[in-house]
Amino acid sequence: MKFCVLGSGSKGNATYVEAGGRALLIDAGFSGKEICRRLTEAGGSMARVEGVLLTHEHNDHIKGAGILARKYNTALLANEATFQVAAPRLGQIKDYQPFKTGERFSFAGFSIHPFAISHDTVDPVGFVVEHEGIGLGFCTDTGMVSRLLLQRLAGCHGLVLECNHDLEMLAQGPYPLHLQQRVRSRQGHLGNLDAARFLGDLLHDRLQHVVLAHLSETNNLPDLALEAVTGFLATRQNGFSLPEISLAWQERSGVMVQLCP
Repeated sequence: MKFCVLGSGSKGNATYVEAGGRALLIDAGFSGKEICRRLTEAGGSMARVEGVLLTHEHNDHIKGAGILARKYNTALLANEATFQVAAPRLGQIKDYQPFKTGERFSFAGFSIHPFAISHDTVDPVGFVVEHEGIGLGFCTDTGMVSRLLLQRLAGCHGLVLECNHDLEMLAQGPYPLHLQQRVRSRQGHLGNLDAARFLGDLLHDRLQHVVLAHLSETNNLPDLALEAVTGFLATRQNGFSLPEISLAWQERSGVMVQLCP
């Protein structure tokens, strides 16, 4: 299995996942043209994409989903609550395939398990995507870590995990108090330290690569996110080999990551 975060942040989100010559997108929050451009640069192919999975209905996650579904005849997969709210912005969708939050399903050769997360939308989800024993966990746009998240993401070979803000930058930055409170709330976004602690609880020998995603351009810096995570993990290694850690970017694609059994 290989994957690439094509972009992540408040201006757009999209992640490409491929295995066995078949592929899917998790979210499509850029224009269709921009997603195709980034995918080509990353070495992926829209020709292999059979469906777009939606985590929730915010525009930075669905902007190009309808366009791609129509142009490439791909399926659109979302829970019913998300689809109903997003439908006016998606346009006409020929192949909508609903899933139920919490229920595993199969699609395009993948086993996909959507699980509930905490965000200010109708029914937000993260995903575990598996193929032939290799698992990728995807969890962004969540304001809290729950036992369910720990259970679902345990054992994954790769992770895309939110690392949204530095608490000091958020407190001293330009956001008004009500917006700071929203970001820090249980339905907001994970900060650097919370993400680091969460990742520390998820460490195991098979975890190969972690992508830190959805970094705020206003309330975070790449170096701060990396330092928070790597510094904390160094104290929690306990004999485990530490995974490779990379960053997702807003303005460009990240690395294409290959996961091995």
